[in-house]
Amino acid sequence: MVMTAVPLPGAEIIPLWPGAVPGESKPLENPESLDVSGKDGIARMSNVSLPGMEWYPAPKETNTGTAIIVCPGGGYNILAYEHEGSKVCEWLNSIGVNAVLLKYRVPRRANLPKQAAPLQDAQRAICLTRSRAAQWGIHPNRLGILGFSAGGHLATCAMTHQGELTYPKVDAADDAIFRPDFGILVYPAYLQDDQNKDALSNEITVTKDTPPAFIVVAHDDRTFVEGSALLYLALRRNNVPAELHVFSEGGHGFGMKPTTKMVSTWTNRAADWLQASGLLK
Repeated sequence: MVMTAVPLPGAEIIPLWPGAVPGESKPLENPESLDVSGKDGIARMSNVSLPGMEWYPAPKETNTGTAIIVCPGGGYNILAYEHEGSKVCEWLNSIGVNAVLLKYRVPRRANLPKQAAPLQDAQRAICLTRSRAAQWGIHPNRLGILGFSAGGHLATCAMTHQGELTYPKVDAADDAIFRPDFGILVYPAYLQDDQNKDALSNEITVTKDTPPAFIVVAHDDRTFVEGSALLYLALRRNNVPAELHVFSEGGHGFGMKPTTKMVSTWTNRAADWLQASGLLK
């Protein structure tokens, strides 16, 4: 079944851009939709031209003040909006973490790097969330980003971007720091350079100022294991705190799907890392 995309129950929808969306000169040919008809059970959001974010506050009695922006994967062509999105936000809420589900622009825009428009959306989401820290009861210096597959690449780009914002400032929210304080990267894609397999992709530059990262991937992920290892090595060589977990089985795209494989325990390991990092106090 394909339906017009609607907010998920209990989520507050916040448009990212108060006016025109940067670089969007004309609307997409097809309307935004959410397809739940696939045999794999994946809810696919497509044709996003009006990006936004959904606010999932943690319960008051367990709220840690930490917040994480969640970036679903989908090859920069669709968004896996449930098992790499809303379900992740529910898990974060269960451990006292506030969550923001990012609905970034897909599919890839012609004649632009695949991450160009999504990175604008991610940076804007970070700025908007920080600007609402007092209103939402979150700590402005405990704002992370979590991404799956292409969303993991997007999260990595947000963590490692050098220089200014990738879009002209639109309001006072953009005066906030646009780099996240930490990252959780789940089978991140496109980190390995296409030509030099021993190097990171050109758009990713790790420095001593890159925020700490938790990285998880399955050994039998056919394409993206080495990129995760390269990113970990770059973090290690720049003395940036990081953890890399490689599970023997799990493939690509396991997200929050229930499975008997050990890879399903990645959320426990991530929660341990958040706890050890002082982010669940």
